[in-house]
Amino acid sequence: MMSFLGTVLVGVVVGLIARAIKPGDDKMGWILTILLGIAGSLVAGYVGRAAGWYQPGEPAGWIASVIGAIVLLLIYGMVRRKA
Repeated sequence: MMSFLGTVLVGVVVGLIARAIKPGDDKMGWILTILLGIAGSLVAGYVGRAAGWYQPGEPAGWIASVIGAIVLLLIYGMVRRKA
């Protein structure tokens, strides 16, 4: 249970930081912000392991997680504009 709560807390913090850094109006609620932060961490971990920065099972760092979330926000903005 504590692992789940920790994941949600990291998701909130990373998602809020990413939304604050990226300019523009990203209309999403708390749940999407949490999912954005969690997905950003997962993307950063995957890319970091593929690049050799992280060992298998090692979590991504805070900065990499925020960068991953910003990349996802940019992709989300491009998809939303086309729809």
